[in-house]
Amino acid sequence: MDAIDIIVSMESTTTISISTGTKELLRKMGEKGESYDAIIRKLLHEANWKVLDERWNKILQNDEFIPLDAL
Repeated sequence: MDAIDIIVSMESTTTISISTGTKELLRKMGEKGESYDAIIRKLLHEANWKVLDERWNKILQNDEFIPLDAL
């Protein structure tokens, strides 16, 4: 168990309402034995990387970069 797992296991829990269809989609996305919490955290992590990637691509398309050697 790594440090992240220890922190997560010490957090309090709550209940959220989702449709049965959403619950089934989450179950299908996860691996055997993976908790819904872990599946949701993985999806949020991937979504954050996607947002950062989109921002980076926007910067690359719209901004001019100056090489460090030129500074």
